[in-house]
Amino acid sequence: MPPVLMVVAHGSRDPRHAATVHAVCERVRALRPGVRVETAFLDFCAPSVPRLAGRLAQEGVREVVALPLLLTRAFHAKSDLPAVLRAASLRHPELTFRQAGVLGPSPLLLDALERRLYEAGLDPADRASTGVVLASAGSSDPEAIAVIAEIAREWRRTGWCAVRPAFASAHGPRTEDAVRALRAEGVRRIAVAPYVLAPGRLPDRIAAGAREAGADLLAPVLGACPEVARAVLRRYDEAAARSLAGAAA
Repeated sequence: MPPVLMVVAHGSRDPRHAATVHAVCERVRALRPGVRVETAFLDFCAPSVPRLAGRLAQEGVREVVALPLLLTRAFHAKSDLPAVLRAASLRHPELTFRQAGVLGPSPLLLDALERRLYEAGLDPADRASTGVVLASAGSSDPEAIAVIAEIAREWRRTGWCAVRPAFASAHGPRTEDAVRALRAEGVRRIAVAPYVLAPGRLPDRIAAGAREAGADLLAPVLGACPEVARAVLRRYDEAAARSLAGAAA
């Protein structure tokens, strides 16, 4: 039996968050029906990781790949989830946990961003004349900030007029500032691409900034688009392969 895939999301008081996480998992199940996919949350939503781990142990599961449903490797992936998994391992020594990598950066996520822009009405033929604001939730972790900046640089090389990073919290510039900076440079068409997985307070802040600064187009969040589900499975396969390699050593 392949390891159970435990998709671990941050959680939110906003019900749209959990609904989106479950939609992502449904798409993952459709792509890989032979893998059992379960959902857990670090905060606010149920089930928690400890509660799900207990249920899996009772059912006789022995191997779990815990995948942080996050786009960057920041505090939740570096500290929160490892601590929770260590505690679950001590409580249920019969369970073996493998933590998968975060989803990004990945070419699949760039494809997802572009899918959302085109779904929002951007004509692919206008790519070379369009400036894009890559708007992420933001983080106090410098590694995560550097990753977003690098994604923007790489994405710019694929043919956009310009790509600027922006952040909804903890770091500048804000979405509205990035839109205004592009406009001041003479970019005539500006699109905002939220680099976030699910709706919530910070994505709402991104949308408000886009409207306030007069962006020409605002894409929806990444959500359960096919590329996100494929990125989940890619990280799962990487973690499962490490598990097999360790068993063979």
